[in-house]
Amino acid sequence: MANTDENSNECTTQLCTYLDFEKPIAELESKVNEMRALIDEDTEKSLSDEIKKLKEKARSALSETYSKLTPWQKTQVARHPERPHCFDYIARLFKDFTPLAGDRYFADDEAMVGGPATFRGRPVMIIGHEKGSDTEGRLKHNFGMAMPEGYRKAVRLMEMADRFSLPVITLVDTAGAYPGIEAEERGQAEAIARSTDCCLRLGVPIVSVIIGEGGSGGAVAIATANRILMLEHAIYSVISPEGAASIIWRDAEKKEEAATAMKITAQDLEELGVIDGIVAEPIGGAHRDPKSAIDALGTAIALALAEFEKMPSDQIRRHRQDRFLQMGRNL
Repeated sequence: MANTDENSNECTTQLCTYLDFEKPIAELESKVNEMRALIDEDTEKSLSDEIKKLKEKARSALSETYSKLTPWQKTQVARHPERPHCFDYIARLFKDFTPLAGDRYFADDEAMVGGPATFRGRPVMIIGHEKGSDTEGRLKHNFGMAMPEGYRKAVRLMEMADRFSLPVITLVDTAGAYPGIEAEERGQAEAIARSTDCCLRLGVPIVSVIIGEGGSGGAVAIATANRILMLEHAIYSVISPEGAASIIWRDAEKKEEAATAMKITAQDLEELGVIDGIVAEPIGGAHRDPKSAIDALGTAIALALAEFEKMPSDQIRRHRQDRFLQMGRNL
């Protein structure tokens, strides 16, 4: 996660990764850091005033830029390497998390993580895609692209949650299920279908949040929920913009056009009725102020769970099934 100034959302070290469209902001913040390095007793007052002006200019540029992001720019933000991942949310929002491993058929898949935990004093089951935060972690977690055993593990955990009346919270962040031949050999499509079916059958509430990328069936498999939320700059789509451009125009470079046409942003999907709500991110994205972003999501999850607190299990199940049967009927 990026090293930022908590009060200004300003990146304060060279560890920050700037996106292409953030170059003007990068230049301003770089000047701020350079001037800070020059401060001494003789120049403190004059440089401090200049730094303050530059910081305000950088913040205004950041706010203006993020208020009018294109769908492709939102895709870049959703994929930002310093964006908080599943384990970051678990560490801050959940207590007594006990990770459970294995699908009881083949192996453990570390792209899909989960287990029982306590959320604001309430026992829950947390399940999510973990992408990894550095090179070693990304390889270990296969960049968040789950194999069939990952989805079978999710089914095992959801069935356990149903048995013990634990609400299920899922954090979706995947480009899609792993498409390799070994995944197909072990029944990838069947595993995704069974996970989706399991979501529909549960008698406990499911709240799902798209925290970064929500790609294809690999996302839907754990996002067939009573309430689906998205972070402000997350994306949710049947295929990546690059993949869609390659299929439709035979040219992956048309990814920006594809991203716009596909309606993949949280704002588009809320309007279409695919999701139920948008969780605002700090100015500049969740990676600039992870703590605030995670805390805001915690509040949104708590509100969503409260809707189903006294609802009978058969009604919870029917609510979820009806929600998906009605989707798209008014378009």
